[in-house]
Amino acid sequence: MEGIQFVTDAKGQKVAVQIDLRKHSALWEDVYDTLIARQRTEEPRESLDFVKRRLIKQEKIDG
Repeated sequence: MEGIQFVTDAKGQKVAVQIDLRKHSALWEDVYDTLIARQRTEEPRESLDFVKRRLIKQEKIDG
């Protein structure tokens, strides 16, 4: 693929990738978003209903 280059170690194994961001900025955004999502899988979650109630209580949105 044009604009994508792999970096290999002494054994010829791929260890890194270089992405031409002028050509593939959208691809990089997808990769980055995926990495962030995977990193956050263990974070506590709140339901949408809970968040809405909290924002109403803080008078940041109308109820």
